[in-house]
Amino acid sequence: MTTCFQYDSRLGLAVPHLETEWDNLSYETQASILNKWEEIRGDIPDRIKELEKEINHLQKQLYEEDEFLKSCKINSSIAELASIINDLWIWYRTGEDVEIKVHA
Repeated sequence: MTTCFQYDSRLGLAVPHLETEWDNLSYETQASILNKWEEIRGDIPDRIKELEKEINHLQKQLYEEDEFLKSCKINSSIAELASIINDLWIWYRTGEDVEIKVHA
C-alpha cells in the first residue's frame, strides 16, 4: 500500500502517513485508507475523554498545591494535555471532507 498509519505516542493513536499524493492513489487504495481512518477516528473521542480526566485530576492537584515550582510543573502538564486534545480534534476533523476520486 502506498500509505501507512504511523503510531504517534504523543497522541496515543496511529495517524495517516501518505507516501504519495491523494489524487494519485487508486480508488481501491483511497477507499481502504478511508475505511481504516474511520476506525481510528472513532477512537479519538474516547482518547480525548481519557485526557480530560487526567486534566481534571491535575487541576485538583494544582488547587491543593502550595509550592510554586510544583504548581508550575502541574500547570505545564495541563497545558501539554490540552495541546494534545487540540491536535486530536484537528485529526478528528481530518477526512470529513475527503472524497474518493474515480480515475477515468
